[in-house]
Amino acid sequence: MKDKLVLANEVVHLRPVVPADAELIHEAVLESIEEISPWMFWCHPGYSLAESKTWADGRPEAWEKGDGYDFVIEDTTGGPPVGICGLNHLNTIERVANLGYWIRTSRARQGIASAAVPLVARFGFEDLKLNRIEIVVATDNHKSQKVAEKIGAVREGVLRRRLMVRETVYDAVMFSFVPEDFD
Repeated sequence: MKDKLVLANEVVHLRPVVPADAELIHEAVLESIEEISPWMFWCHPGYSLAESKTWADGRPEAWEKGDGYDFVIEDTTGGPPVGICGLNHLNTIERVANLGYWIRTSRARQGIASAAVPLVARFGFEDLKLNRIEIVVATDNHKSQKVAEKIGAVREGVLRRRLMVRETVYDAVMFSFVPEDFD
């Protein structure tokens, strides 16, 4: 079923990440290092194709184990991937997950994240039967906060010293969705 899964609306198509995506994801990351590296622990100036391959190669197994559900974001008009959106840090007892996203620099500020994130949230509630989805964003990451606000995630407060990206510790804004937000 996962192999045929596509989440879509009029702006984006999302499909599970597969190993063959590694080179295109690597290209998107390289284009976007300056913008996303302050907020993503895995993104750094020396980000290599080998790192991208290791990550993409692990996505099918993570999906099968229920450890993560990562989607390639594609524009409905075609072209290379425009970003990644996914659910991770799953707490299977309380049925809670973190939702993360990034968009390649050349496609930022075009409503792509705002179109993709609700699709993944709905997948989390309908397919995975989650009770809660959290979006945890560094207080200085205003672009990601704007996405969460635009799509109606509830801002719950600031968590002190919540995120660590390499050697930098950030306070973070906690946003959330619950299933009733999509009724």
